[in-house]
Amino acid sequence: MRTKLAAGLAAALAAVALITANQLSPASAAPALATDVAPGGNFDLSVWSLQLPIGSPGSPTTISPAQLKGATGYSNPSYFWTDKNDGSMTFWAPEKGVTTPNSNYARSELREMNANGSAADWALAGSHKLSANLRIPAVTRNVTVGQIHLGTGGSSTKPLLELYYKPSGDISVGIENSPAGGQTLHSITNVPLGTRWSYTVAVSGGNTIKLTVNGATTSYPIPSSFNPYHMYFKAGSYNQSSSDSTANGAKVKFYSLTVAHS
Repeated sequence: MRTKLAAGLAAALAAVALITANQLSPASAAPALATDVAPGGNFDLSVWSLQLPIGSPGSPTTISPAQLKGATGYSNPSYFWTDKNDGSMTFWAPEKGVTTPNSNYARSELREMNANGSAADWALAGSHKLSANLRIPAVTRNVTVGQIHLGTGGSSTKPLLELYYKPSGDISVGIENSPAGGQTLHSITNVPLGTRWSYTVAVSGGNTIKLTVNGATTSYPIPSSFNPYHMYFKAGSYNQSSSDSTANGAKVKFYSLTVAHS
């Protein structure tokens, strides 16, 4: 009898320990995203503007931070919305859509802004970080899900960094060789289509990019030719293929998205 009681007590204590551990785990402690609000109800969009694949040729529709922020902020059932099942901030960029003057590809993508509503434009010196948790349920050929883009300081409109995802699950990063162009591609890892993953893009010391994907970090030097330029982050669905199809494209779903500067 005592043996049975001891065994029962041990099992009960183990169950309590398991429940406690589960309650304290980061995954279960993280608040669930609301499914009945605009993306601004789950994410701080007061420091982002949104470029959409609609508008007039060469001039995509842009949504301001003031319009995006808050639970009743902007959403678009075709290109930018809250998923009713999991609360994710969802971007859709078709292969056929309005593009910016310097691109052949449509996008539904956030552009970093300052808290006062002006365009973000930070110097390489200091520490700058873009972090996200996301998944890509659909992409035709390739999609950019995060960028460091050149701002003021010169005439170039190139990105310094583009983070790519392909339907095979392959993740790669393109680092621009100079403001004049030419991109070097680096293979990172593979995450199956539709599977959640995380990334952090960090600039430190004015001369180094550190990319962390699912906990693994790689570092890349920033060529000195970029020193005159200021930068800003972008995130969302910047499709990397074009056609006459509005049914093909890239859908990207974000579960977290933050920026930090110091």
